[in-house]
Amino acid sequence: MTGPTAENALSHPLLQVSHLKTYFDKGRFRAVDDISFDIYRGEVFGLVGESGCGKTTTGRSIIGLYDISGGSVSFDGKLLRAGTLDYRKAIQAAKVEYAQGAISRQELDKAVSDNKAKIREAEKLRREGKFETKIQMIYQDPVSSLDPRMTVREIIGEGLRIRGVKDERQIGMAVAKALVRVGLLSEYADRYPHEFSGGQRQRIGIARAIIMNPSLIIADEPISALDVSIKAQVINLLNDLRRDLGLTVLFIAHDLSVVKYFCDRIAVMYRGRIVEQAPSGDLFAHPLHPYTRSLLSAVPLPDPHYERTRKRTVYKAEEAHDYSKEKPLMRQLAPSHYVCCNGAEASRYKQELEAGE
Repeated sequence: MTGPTAENALSHPLLQVSHLKTYFDKGRFRAVDDISFDIYRGEVFGLVGESGCGKTTTGRSIIGLYDISGGSVSFDGKLLRAGTLDYRKAIQAAKVEYAQGAISRQELDKAVSDNKAKIREAEKLRREGKFETKIQMIYQDPVSSLDPRMTVREIIGEGLRIRGVKDERQIGMAVAKALVRVGLLSEYADRYPHEFSGGQRQRIGIARAIIMNPSLIIADEPISALDVSIKAQVINLLNDLRRDLGLTVLFIAHDLSVVKYFCDRIAVMYRGRIVEQAPSGDLFAHPLHPYTRSLLSAVPLPDPHYERTRKRTVYKAEEAHDYSKEKPLMRQLAPSHYVCCNGAEASRYKQELEAGE
């Protein structure tokens, strides 16, 4: 797969996620804990990790199904949503600095005023609850994501009706075109979801997304509930749509063999945080973070000789890292290759990269 062109890479990102935090249960459960990444127009960005690491929560936070606690999400240069946690912490930090004599009263008042303005803006975005129709989502479960009481025509055309399209003939034509586009017959429009197989249901979900002419598709494990042969068909369909419609894709998955084939860049998540991010080829050729290596060691290959000798690497964070003296940061160790590590680990990883070249 080819990544974004050099021209695109130098332009502003289509999607910019900055220090995103999504907490539940009054902050006691940190599903997504301070992650940042950019997605450029025309590329497929993979988000991988074990179940429960926060991949789906990230996708749902971006599209607005979950309220974010902190950080921000911008789409095509426009702020979509923002959390208030960081701004409230900044106000408290300024008050502490003032009490310690580190800043003046005037500086305190400015810090409080600026951050309160940002809080008001974030709360306004949350109250308005606007969805960007240029971002659409394909859901993991092709059964529960389709209303069983609605026909395929109603399911796929619902977005157009919400947008304000009144002409049923126009909607019908758009639905028929979308069905054909995803490899189904236009005659299926009057059927109900229970009349289709799992792969066909997922194609209906894809048609529901592309009928809105999106720029970005968030594909939340769209093949995990499908048979192996159907998985390949759906991936090939997404690849064709990406090429023909100029789509940008955030591909959430835990199947690394699929991600390697489909994605241009990959970010690896662990316990709500991104621990490594790199172009697909670099990540598989030179995995640096121990968790990434553990994931790759679990990928089976259709080679009986290799499988007999394959050794699984078990990742235990408490044993793999010593962060008692220096906390980890996201560091760039090679062009477009970032790893969450401290200074000592960064030096070791750089040596490994140099030795592997």
